[in-house]
Amino acid sequence: MKIGFIGLGNMGGPIAANLIRAGHELAVWNRSPDKARALVEAGAHLAASPRETGAGRDLVFSMLADDAALDAVLAGPSGLIAGLRAGALHVSLSTIAVTTAERTAAVHAEHGQRFLCAPVFGRPEAAAAAKLYVVAAGDPADLEAARPALLALGQRVFVVGTAPSAACLVKLCGNFMILAAIESLAEAMALAEKGGIEPAQLLEVLTGTLFDSPIYRNYGRIMLEGRFRPAGFAAPLGLKDMRLVAQSAEALRVPMPVLGVLRDHLLQTVATLGPEADWSEIAATVARNAGLRR
Repeated sequence: MKIGFIGLGNMGGPIAANLIRAGHELAVWNRSPDKARALVEAGAHLAASPRETGAGRDLVFSMLADDAALDAVLAGPSGLIAGLRAGALHVSLSTIAVTTAERTAAVHAEHGQRFLCAPVFGRPEAAAAAKLYVVAAGDPADLEAARPALLALGQRVFVVGTAPSAACLVKLCGNFMILAAIESLAEAMALAEKGGIEPAQLLEVLTGTLFDSPIYRNYGRIMLEGRFRPAGFAAPLGLKDMRLVAQSAEALRVPMPVLGVLRDHLLQTVATLGPEADWSEIAATVARNAGLRR
């Protein structure tokens, strides 16, 4: 399949590499072209613009940091909208607002183009190993057309609806729950440590009984080792996602009091530790607030 790929950051780079390994013909674009070097060496074509990335392609993936980045890539004479032919398919892998997904779907439809949302669960190491979980939504025919490429990204594709925005809402719910799990584990570790129990021992008990899941195992190990840099998922991006969760919660009239704690701790983490912090580094914020130095 002739595929375009826009956005070669911590997640986009390894995802694009897996598409090449799966035998797809890839054109790539990134705001910083140097990030495409390894992909070009593996056989990808480096496009000069989003428009060129979409030209002559059956399908184009985008994996971008936020809604503004997506809007910028789509618009203008050098944008993706201008490059995609009628009937071509754009699949957004990004975590974006429900309203942004709705607006993007409408713009593509105006130009006779197709659009899916397929955000993913997993950190960069899972992306590199093609172990992501894909949450997809859109027209069933479009989903079927994209399925071979989506299967190259991870271990399972979940289809959650016919409106592309449905996948965005599911992804936001999942990111909220991931951060809530990190927060609760950080608080439990701080409590145990102040009570004289080694955090490693607590984690062994928790993951050996009722909390044996990748979230607690993987993030627990990151916390124990203080392995927060380089960030797998930067705290400012987590803060952006919690803001999008809050937007949906307000629009749908759903009180989410835990969300306020998560946003405050992320904001404190970015303010004190800098924008390079991983979002799991809220564990360090929780520990310092408890009088522990790490």
